[in-house]
Amino acid sequence: MVWSEHLAAVRARVREVGANELLQWLATRSDALVLDVREAEELVDGVIAGATAVPRGLLEQKIEGLAGPDRPIAIYCAGGTRSALAADTLMTLGFREVVSLAGGMAGWKQAGLPVHSGSGLSAAQRARYQRQVVMPQVGEAGQAKLLASRVLLVGAGGLGSPTALYLAAAGVGTIGIIDDDRVDMSNLQRQILHDELMVGRPKTESARERLGRLNRDVKVEVFPVRLSVDNVRALVEGWDVVVDGTDNFTTRYLINDACVMAKIPNVHGSIQHFDGQVAVFSMGDGPCYRCLHPAPPPAHLAPSCAEAGVIGAICGVVGSLQAVEVIKVLLGIGDPLSGRLLSIDLLGVQVRAFKVGRNPDCAVCGDHPTITSIEAENWSCGYEPL
Repeated sequence: MVWSEHLAAVRARVREVGANELLQWLATRSDALVLDVREAEELVDGVIAGATAVPRGLLEQKIEGLAGPDRPIAIYCAGGTRSALAADTLMTLGFREVVSLAGGMAGWKQAGLPVHSGSGLSAAQRARYQRQVVMPQVGEAGQAKLLASRVLLVGAGGLGSPTALYLAAAGVGTIGIIDDDRVDMSNLQRQILHDELMVGRPKTESARERLGRLNRDVKVEVFPVRLSVDNVRALVEGWDVVVDGTDNFTTRYLINDACVMAKIPNVHGSIQHFDGQVAVFSMGDGPCYRCLHPAPPPAHLAPSCAEAGVIGAICGVVGSLQAVEVIKVLLGIGDPLSGRLLSIDLLGVQVRAFKVGRNPDCAVCGDHPTITSIEAENWSCGYEPL
């Protein structure tokens, strides 16, 4: 069968509706799914308000996560051909009520109907983030939200490196980095933000250059200072999420307490040898870090990475998980690790999730907190202050 005959046969099976008829059809079906099956670069011409973008080539792969067979579906493309083919495919898959917009977006515009500018993403951004935009959990609105988000990373080391790289690649619009250290040759085994050309330079400077080369959409704000009781509140304020990539209990408690007081989610990660942990603290009514660890262990039982050692790839796994949790929190999707601690043992290849409840007697987030401010004279986590 030649192409023209095939298309004619498809159109004989598919219900095609004009722009005004589609408008009336949608008015009587509040649960209808509107699919835009054009390519990402075509969306710059505008979209129908509320449409979900799924390129024609990914439709069969993505439709299961978007609708069941009883949900009404309207499909459009640029001129009406791809949408007719897509509608025929969905009907073959068992979807019961599917219509295709005759004339596509061109016909919609000719009818004088409103065209939504969408998320405001540029054509270059749609192309760059296309693999995320096509996901129903993200879409153009979610990508625009990422671009407008602000995430602060405490530490540009083993955990901060993969977290920063993946957040920048995902298009998180502003990334802040706190670190007062300089790049050392011993860092390069795991701290993939940096390279040999950066040895001796501040880690914040190295990070800003690397992330700038990765994604020009991202603004990188750097703070080449040591986090302390004197500056933590000012540094944490104004961010959407804080990422804890540190390796000592004093700083972890400091970050936790500042996040609780500022009501900012704290995405925590820790590593030792082949083991890692990830959790989200201070999120809504969820627990904080002190709920899990009311007091730090004895110093000799909590060695730093420099003392205990670590496999670099473990940093990559935990830092990547932290980046995923950040994106989930920013977009309000999925089930973030609030109230749970994810524990991974990559030597024995075991993954466990433990429940962490909010402690009503917690010194910071409890019903009657005893730590209500962070000041040098009255703040302590049990170790010597920084």
